[in-house]
Amino acid sequence: MARAFQPDGDLLVALLDEQERAVLRGLLEQVRGLVQPAERPEGAGSDDPFEAIVAGLGELSTAAPETAEDALPGRGFGLDADRDPALDRLFPAGNREDEQEAAEFRRFTEQGLRRRKHDNLTAAVAALDAVEGDELRLTRAQAPAVLVALTDLRLVMGERLGLRTDEDAERLEQAVDELDEDDPALFVLAVYDFVTWLQESLTQALMAG
Repeated sequence: MARAFQPDGDLLVALLDEQERAVLRGLLEQVRGLVQPAERPEGAGSDDPFEAIVAGLGELSTAAPETAEDALPGRGFGLDADRDPALDRLFPAGNREDEQEAAEFRRFTEQGLRRRKHDNLTAAVAALDAVEGDELRLTRAQAPAVLVALTDLRLVMGERLGLRTDEDAERLEQAVDELDEDDPALFVLAVYDFVTWLQESLTQALMAG
């Protein structure tokens, strides 16, 4: 049973059992693959690393807009049309009115941002690998990188679930009430709630210190 992060001397400590760590580690690795600094053309291949996670959602997911611009205003400036929309949540456009400036902003900044996010996700995975006795122990120097990694994971999961506005969240909550107890979509949403809870508990533990 998970326990929220709590200050413990110079450390921040949470309890996560083996299954919870395995799920979290797998998701962090998938996001790390998503933000990997470009070594292949964007849009190459059609594999979606979150496909297995959302496979059972059915009509739970909020309706997707017809165009990328409807989903995220300014999206697609200087980009391939098939760019993963989750990347726009992680790397928003620097200018939503001028396409040329947006493209230049991405060209000069995105690879550096990818490397930093990749490093943060790597640090979070390493912290999980170092767990002993179900205790996830972070130094205050480690904690910011793990917090950013959890934030990025939550952003990607939110995009995959179609959670872009408060109205989306309300529609999703209404749909959940109609699901059977054994519906796999409930597990997906439980994982999203778990990541949100863990992220918030780490934020509060840092602030408390």
